[in-house]
Amino acid sequence: MSSSQEKFNLRWRSAEQEQAIRRAAEVKQKSVSAFILDHAYEAAQQILHDQDRYRFTLNEEDWKQFSDALDAPTVPAEGLRKLMNTPSVFEQNA
Repeated sequence: MSSSQEKFNLRWRSAEQEQAIRRAAEVKQKSVSAFILDHAYEAAQQILHDQDRYRFTLNEEDWKQFSDALDAPTVPAEGLRKLMNTPSVFEQNA
């Protein structure tokens, strides 16, 4: 892990970007560094939270059951077969 004294350099992409960030930091009564760090941290937390919604962990036994269920042959559904063989409303009116 890095120390709390580690420096981070950044280059503004535009004068407008710099001005907006400096003004927002001033409104929040924070230094530019504190403002950027706080908001970068919030964004990072949100990204990691969103990523975790799509991840799940299973123990070995549960993984085997899950994997077997995915690999099992499908069971034809009569209702789905009928639906797929029925002409659509666009075909019926043609």
